[in-house]
Amino acid sequence: MRKTTIWQTTRKALTVTALATMVTGGALLTAGTASAATTLANACGGTVNGGMNDTVAITGSSVKELVRAGAKEAGTLALYDVAANDIAKVNTISVGSVPSSAGGTIDGKTIGAAVRQAVKETKSWGLGLNPDKTLDTIAHKVAGSCGLTTVATNYVAPTLPTPGTTAPQQGGNGGGSNGVPSSPNLLPGGSNGTGYAPPREYGNLPVAQPGVAVAPGVRYPANSPLPGEGGPQYGVPGADGQAGQGTDVRNAGNAEALATDGLPGGDVQLPMLLAVLVLAGVTAALVRTWVLRRVS
Repeated sequence: MRKTTIWQTTRKALTVTALATMVTGGALLTAGTASAATTLANACGGTVNGGMNDTVAITGSSVKELVRAGAKEAGTLALYDVAANDIAKVNTISVGSVPSSAGGTIDGKTIGAAVRQAVKETKSWGLGLNPDKTLDTIAHKVAGSCGLTTVATNYVAPTLPTPGTTAPQQGGNGGGSNGVPSSPNLLPGGSNGTGYAPPREYGNLPVAQPGVAVAPGVRYPANSPLPGEGGPQYGVPGADGQAGQGTDVRNAGNAEALATDGLPGGDVQLPMLLAVLVLAGVTAALVRTWVLRRVS
């Protein structure tokens, strides 16, 4: 009886262990399956919303007409209707993923390459005499007509310091050595953990109020000199403090015209003319004498 009891106890323990292992393994498998998510877009262009790192896929029917047009333009005698119908049977074509940020893009070239591979995997017999050329034409056609913008719905932007606040100072007393305040901790992973410098405060800067007109009577009160009237002025009437007294206006300097002794100005007088003629005759005689001596 005692041996039977021990065996029954051991069998129950093994059974409980096996059941626990099966439950744990099933939970792990379930978690792995749930972590994979695919965001399916109804068209190969536009915006698609999904979680970060989700796979982005399109349906084969969304590119059916593009595959038909590409196969028709390939010039390989492809049965383009057959190729279009075959790709329409594909439920999902993976073209990329949602980035770990606010959003991103999946360009047409990437989508075209994915559609080319999907058409190839259908093993359609409607690709014509040169399947590779037909596939390349289909990829080019899709690339020129498709393009997706991805938006991460679970993205959370990093928080920034509140304007007007300062980052914590290094040290227990909030300052550096010798009474000099230490610089704020701006490196990621520091005491504040933000990695951003606090914004500057410009609220105390003086500014002019726009749209406020000041009346001339306020700017220049009565019986007060206008700007520029307080300093001395020279060369203008009333500059010496006797404004309106008929002060002469004179040019700078003391130049005066010489007296002409009653002779009309601008006329050459007879004595001056005779002196010029005598001087010319004497000069000619001297030149003639000097030339004759040199020749002889």
